[in-house]
Amino acid sequence: MKRLFAILPIFLLLPSCSRDDAIKPIPYENPEITLSIPVGFPPLNSSVNGNKPTKFGVQLGEKLFHEKMFSANNTISCASCHQPSNAFSDNHAQALGIYDRVGLRNTPPVQNMAFMKFYNWDGNILQLEKQPLVPIITHEEMDSSILEVIGKIGTVHEYKELFRKAFGDENVTPERIYRSIAQYEYTLISANSKYDKVKRNEGKTFTESEARGYQIFKIKCENCHSTELFTDQSFRNIGFPVNPSTEEAGRARITGIPADYMSFRVPSLRNVEYTAPYGSFGQFPTLRSVLDYFDGGVLNADNLDPIFKENGNRIPLTEQEKQDVISFMKTLSDNTFIANESL
Repeated sequence: MKRLFAILPIFLLLPSCSRDDAIKPIPYENPEITLSIPVGFPPLNSSVNGNKPTKFGVQLGEKLFHEKMFSANNTISCASCHQPSNAFSDNHAQALGIYDRVGLRNTPPVQNMAFMKFYNWDGNILQLEKQPLVPIITHEEMDSSILEVIGKIGTVHEYKELFRKAFGDENVTPERIYRSIAQYEYTLISANSKYDKVKRNEGKTFTESEARGYQIFKIKCENCHSTELFTDQSFRNIGFPVNPSTEEAGRARITGIPADYMSFRVPSLRNVEYTAPYGSFGQFPTLRSVLDYFDGGVLNADNLDPIFKENGNRIPLTEQEKQDVISFMKTLSDNTFIANESL
């Protein structure tokens, strides 16, 4: 009998322990994801160190990237314009948003964002975490608000679970939304094209046309499209046809400096084969039309890039050179990156 009374207190404690365990959230391991930094790539944007990708942060960010509830009428997500099969661009001259509203500019591809110093055509964003709010509130894009977005996704069980796994509890906040989307985008690294395989001596070789194109590229294109990102990340006026919208001023929209008028961030040429049309508002339907324009002569401007001014406002190219340069640029296509669509 004494033994029975000695054991009873232990059993009496068990229900209270079970109740406590039911209240406590189940802890999840959320390991950091190590980014594979390609050889020769520039340093990471400093924001990456303050928002390192994690297993569940990236998983949440990818789901949010494809979430149409971000838009006022639940029809537009980030992925609607940044389509993985097009190197996260959309093949429209200008971005199409809610109710088919036409945006000011061409949709830039989303790749190698972790290494960029500026975002958007005019470089108005310096930290990727500050980018997601822009399309959410822009009239021509999602035409919503971050509070409306939180109100929608905050009631979804799957999101509650993902926020808990990524951040420790179910609280849906603007900062957590922005940070998780940025974490996902930081993982979108493209560096496995034919060009990369040739450089890494992985058994690939350029064709004669690609090899000639590479040599021409280094002479006539590399001043702007340098580094392994194939952009020097500078802002330049290269004499492209001007967007007729009175809202457009290029980099000058941000700086207010006349010398920056109609200067735009030099785009990366990685996966350029997939991202037509080209130019800040899709002025050119094909790569060939871009090269023809350079060859024929660009628009003059007081702040026209010196590379053009010093060569009679053009980059002269023969027919064969154009074909060869395009052949080389197509070696920058990363088919594994394009095919890597998990949602």
